[in-house]
Amino acid sequence: MNSAVIVFPGSNCDRDIASALTKLQFKNKMVWHKDTELPKSDLIVIPGGFSYGDYLRSGAIAAKSNILKEVIKSAKSGSIVLGICNGFQILIETGLLSGALLRNKNLKFISKDVNLKVVNNNNKFCSKYKKDNIISLNIAHNEGNYFTNKDHLKELEDNELIPFKYCNSKGVISNESNPNGSLNNIAGILNREKNILGMMPHPERMIDDLVSNTDGIDLFSSILN
Repeated sequence: MNSAVIVFPGSNCDRDIASALTKLQFKNKMVWHKDTELPKSDLIVIPGGFSYGDYLRSGAIAAKSNILKEVIKSAKSGSIVLGICNGFQILIETGLLSGALLRNKNLKFISKDVNLKVVNNNNKFCSKYKKDNIISLNIAHNEGNYFTNKDHLKELEDNELIPFKYCNSKGVISNESNPNGSLNNIAGILNREKNILGMMPHPERMIDDLVSNTDGIDLFSSILN
């Protein structure tokens, strides 16, 4: 399966995701933000980091990069697109996903491992997980507080477009298990066609027991599947 990782000035998780994809047998290529053509790609990843130093709004400048025009075209034609952390912010800024990512509720940068419940696995990103699985992934962000309007929230909930929610170690979804204030503990969302996923936690950091855990592998295996 062919994959492409988009790299911006300020990306700092691009090599992490490239390493994860290579380990899982994707044929990966790195694509610079000024490029105007995408290589043939079944999966496009917009990685985490601080594109353009997070000036203006996180992801706002990156969303206007040359290559994003091609990413948008490819996404609308059905390619699988994964945006992680800053990548999620960029997907919001392009309009490929709806809503907003606000400052964390404590107004501080958060970097720690968190628990997530797999609340929906009927999609290309989570089919290898069992519904209600509790997994542990890492977060590292300042603007991860997801917000949207009531109508869109209802659409997300009714159409199984929320794959992950923040929870505690027992799977309880509550204010206490919400690290950043996200509406309804939302950790990631899908578009209506379910080929685009934006998520704040980093699955690429959890693919090796020697450095973390392997809870991120099933996300990439689901895409391969």
